[in-house]
Amino acid sequence: MSRIQVSFGRVVLVKEKVGRYELPRKIGSPEDAYNAITTLTNVQEEAQEVFGILILNTKNKIVAAHEVSRGELNSSLVHPREVFKPAVLHNAAAIICFHNHPSGDQSPSETDIKTTNRLVEAGKIMGIEILDHIIVGDEGYVSLKQMGVM
Repeated sequence: MSRIQVSFGRVVLVKEKVGRYELPRKIGSPEDAYNAITTLTNVQEEAQEVFGILILNTKNKIVAAHEVSRGELNSSLVHPREVFKPAVLHNAAAIICFHNHPSGDQSPSETDIKTTNRLVEAGKIMGIEILDHIIVGDEGYVSLKQMGVM
């Protein structure tokens, strides 16, 4: 038997900042989600694509918001591992995904729909439901759940 070196570590959650916001007690509609997203973040003002999640408890109350990736002018890399990591650390029951379209047109692309469906499938495996995916543009938002594409 040979000796090998193995590192031992632990994963901990470190809060970067905490604030008080005027938010609904629970997220009950895409409009509630959009209002929370634009209150907690400046995603509607970003010049590059930003993908994030609202992390919800069992009562659909927001416990955290997390920026998952920051991309280029019109795309960002989104991998299920990175999306669900903060959700698991916060003991999430569900998440709401969101991202902006710096072009201002909130219409979902084929990539947006494929990515969302991939995340929904990963969420089923993880036991964390994706309630919606909100795309923020100049004229407001689009809910992929309301569109029936997820």
